[in-house]
Amino acid sequence: MKDKVLILNQDFSAIAICSVQRAFLLVYLEKAEMISKAEGHFLHTVSTVYPIPSVIRLQRYVRVPYYGIALSRHNVMRRDNYSCQYCGTAKNLTLDHLLPRSRGGETAWQNLVTACSRCNSRKGDRTPEEAGLKLKTQPKRPSLLNFLQLHLNPSNQDWSTYLGMKEETIRSNDTS
Repeated sequence: MKDKVLILNQDFSAIAICSVQRAFLLVYLEKAEMISKAEGHFLHTVSTVYPIPSVIRLQRYVRVPYYGIALSRHNVMRRDNYSCQYCGTAKNLTLDHLLPRSRGGETAWQNLVTACSRCNSRKGDRTPEEAGLKLKTQPKRPSLLNFLQLHLNPSNQDWSTYLGMKEETIRSNDTS
């Protein structure tokens, strides 16, 4: 039951991801309707079998204030796919300020990247260019849609319709 369920607002816009238990409760209490089922997975009670939802839609429109994705260590690493943005390794990860804080660099989405401890030490108190390091991708502030797409399980392609993804993107996620 570690699967996640995509929650859609009444207008079919993606607003959140929740646990199977929470989604089932919303459907059972008729606060949401099941749009898509997880293939081959069921919740069993003593007398009944229920399909596990994969996508649900709320019965009423909910205004969701959007404050953006919180800047945190976990979210920066999540944005960078838990890999060093200099060498690509996934071991001993730290956060690195592109423009070091000692030189006036801010703690902001555009100035933070995930780096392994080796590359971070090599860079030291310099910019990546000064240290002879090249970034794999330029850091930017992620959108809610980007973060929802990170949860997309390649075997759960019914989310792609609601997240605005093309099949080529899903296939590329499937191979990585």
